[in-house]
Amino acid sequence: MVCPLCGQRKAKRACPALGQQICAVCCGTKRIVEIKCPPDCIYLTTARTHPPAVVQRQQEHDRANLLPSLAGLSERQARLFLMFGALISRHQSDALRKLTDEDIGQAAEAQAATLETAARGIVYEHRPSSAPAERLSTELRALVTEVTREGGSPLERDAAIALRRVEAAAKESAKAQPGGNVFQQLLIRVLLPA
Repeated sequence: MVCPLCGQRKAKRACPALGQQICAVCCGTKRIVEIKCPPDCIYLTTARTHPPAVVQRQQEHDRANLLPSLAGLSERQARLFLMFGALISRHQSDALRKLTDEDIGQAAEAQAATLETAARGIVYEHRPSSAPAERLSTELRALVTEVTREGGSPLERDAAIALRRVEAAAKESAKAQPGGNVFQQLLIRVLLPA
């Protein structure tokens, strides 16, 4: 029996959505895109639990790139780093200028410097030089304020350390690819659900 979708290959898989046999290639390429698969489809659940080798290699590569940024941090500092990373991964660029790794580094640096200055008893708000970095800095400031509201100065010190790690990782990515957003894309792949 020939697959009714492509008309080329042998139909070997029972498709619960179509109620007929289709080929494995059509099942794999048209799943969810053209075929409305039910959530209990065995082929769909298998594909979700066992992603292709290319996806697995990308996930391993991403984790290997992110782990050095977390090395040596306390558990609280690592959690703060991941919170800042999640905020950066969700940050939407404006229509005129996209957020770059340089902007991320500037925003994290400004917030870390502001916290470090406050720890010395001086109230001074450091500002990044670019508009996209300023927008991200505003979001980071709001998150820092929310997180440190009840934790006090120990939490502010940990937040400054985590922000310095974000800054270092973003600036390292910016050196590798100037004008790019490699670090933000890494955070999106690792921290945002598909």
